Amino acid sequence: MTFIVGCGIGMTGVRADNQTYTEQFQNNTTSLSGKSVETNMYFTKMDYWDIKKATFNLTYQISQLAETQKSDITVSINGVKFYSFRPHDGDGFQTEQISIPVELLTGENNLQISGQVLNKAGNSNYDLAQTPANWLTIKQGSNVNFEYQLKDADNTLHSFYNHFSGEDTVANGQSRIVTANQPSGDELTASMIALSGESRVITTDNDQIQVVKQASMNAQQGDYLMVVATYRHLPKELRNAVSATEVAHHAVIKTHYVDGKYYLIVTAQTGKLLKKAARFVANAELMNETDKATETVGSRTRTFTSSLHDQGHYQLTDQTDKIIGAGHRETSYFVSLPNDRSNADGSTVKLHLRYSKNLNFNRSLVTVYVNNTTIGSKKLTDVHANGDTLTVKVPNGMTLGSSFTVRVAFDLEMKDQNTSDNSATPWAEVGTSSKMTVKSQKSNELLFTNYPTLFMKNQTYDNLAVVIPKKLSNDDFQSLTNIFNLIGNFAKSNTGSIQFYTHQPSQHVLKTKNVIVLGTPQNNHFIRTLNSHLYFKYAADFTRLISNEKLSIEKDYGKTIGTAQLMRSPYNSKRGMLVVTGATSKASYLATTQINFQKNITQYSGDAIVVDQNNSHYGYRFKKNKAIDKSLERHRLFSKNTSLLIYLGLALVVMALVCLGIFLMVKKQRGLNTRRNPHAK
Repeated sequence: MTFIVGCGIGMTGVRADNQTYTEQFQNNTTSLSGKSVETNMYFTKMDYWDIKKATFNLTYQISQLAETQKSDITVSINGVKFYSFRPHDGDGFQTEQISIPVELLTGENNLQISGQVLNKAGNSNYDLAQTPANWLTIKQGSNVNFEYQLKDADNTLHSFYNHFSGEDTVANGQSRIVTANQPSGDELTASMIALSGESRVITTDNDQIQVVKQASMNAQQGDYLMVVATYRHLPKELRNAVSATEVAHHAVIKTHYVDGKYYLIVTAQTGKLLKKAARFVANAELMNETDKATETVGSRTRTFTSSLHDQGHYQLTDQTDKIIGAGHRETSYFVSLPNDRSNADGSTVKLHLRYSKNLNFNRSLVTVYVNNTTIGSKKLTDVHANGDTLTVKVPNGMTLGSSFTVRVAFDLEMKDQNTSDNSATPWAEVGTSSKMTVKSQKSNELLFTNYPTLFMKNQTYDNLAVVIPKKLSNDDFQSLTNIFNLIGNFAKSNTGSIQFYTHQPSQHVLKTKNVIVLGTPQNNHFIRTLNSHLYFKYAADFTRLISNEKLSIEKDYGKTIGTAQLMRSPYNSKRGMLVVTGATSKASYLATTQINFQKNITQYSGDAIVVDQNNSHYGYRFKKNKAIDKSLERHRLFSKNTSLLIYLGLALVVMALVCLGIFLMVKKQRGLNTRRNPHAK
């Protein structure tokens, strides 16, 4: 590495030793059915890697009935085929190590696996008929391993940001956000805004960037440290890199590289300007666009992230997807809803298609699935081959969740049954006008299934008050890192409002804001005030958690467990309150280990979590009514059943008319009888 030391300017170079990094694919274990199979995986290559070697480690299993000498698998990278092989004989999962041509790699890469699975017949020939026994399973854990040399960061915000957010830097624990040893509320707010911005762009669900105090930053060679603090709280060596004149009227964001350590100084004289600078740092677009060593941020600097106004319309693909080959072929699309929304009835999928004319149109069709549920099919026709559409409605009552997959399957049967499965003659296309229209509504559940989105609005944190201990321990910093890592994962914007409090906030704040409370009864007195409202309460001396109707707690065990409790706010019945607590800071930290990543929070459907020192964790449900706003729930129930109520109303009207008709007929008949026999009693 080559550096100019002392003035904060580094020179780009390549480190001599090769580095290695393994990127795990995020897909679950997936089975592909059909004689012709195809799936896509995606991975990222950092732009500061000088790749020497890339290896695709594919773990797979193939049908035990497959004829391995007739079946084959082909791997493509970014549309270019480069490797084919035949599956090995034998049961169980197998691993194939495949070298990827380095020259075919780009920043964002699409790795495609395709092939044919042909089964044995009794006479040792392969069977042309497609059956459920034609399958290939790709196991979770397949990955790409990189061997590379690391290009050092240059002295621009853009270069620092790419290294700081890089998958390898984060995974190796070399990225950290540093703040004052005992930060003010504004300094802590700025640090968490910066963390949320980073969590938004980090692709791994196993690693996170820690927020630490200056006394714990332990800067080593190769570390990338973002130091967020007011000017008077900066370490002396970093304060010397920024003159008082520079921060007289503006916040400053500045690179400073020295002795193999990389710093990004984010500082200002006032807490208000420091938070403004943090929003700049939390904006990936601005950071990637800044090719200079120093950026000044004033009160009027536009730092908010851009937003897309889709009105519920989600484009399935931004390029025409072409499906080639006879038989069963599929392509799939991932749709993500804004995180504070859930779907309502009335959603649709609309496809714009083209396909070849040499198909057997009596047997060719397209089928649409949402999360593996079939929602509609259509036969392909000769007359619409050059431009066809298919609109299908998602069944009422079907739960989509915040993200789901739309799968489009083509069965392309040829007129000539002897045509090879590998023929490129049959084809179909899904056009860029294809879209999913999702009718959605804000989720109204006060459960962990709706966390942290119940604290969000318009895809950012919604008016959030965080009540913390006055003096923060290392465990408290780790707890805050966990809490805001997940919030940052869900936030798509940096415009949300956060305020930290080291004491019980005013009644006005508690009534109008969403509240997160962290700490112990000893370091956060507000938890004592809330004790009577907690699901897991403290003993009278506040040294341990005690048993309740859900869990028996031994007295020493109650001193070690941590809890995360999502309860209805005692100060506003239409808001939720998250209380993360334990008898010690270590115990409350344990609770946050279950609310730090999406893969962890999805395990819980109740409103309370308990974690012990052995990492045993349990979820519980206490509240009977899960609605945040009970009146809204009644309104939605009424709206959902409007048609039924109308029919019931019409039925009652008809019954009333029938009863009235019968009454009039009886009355009329009595009148006739009276006139015919006036002396009758």
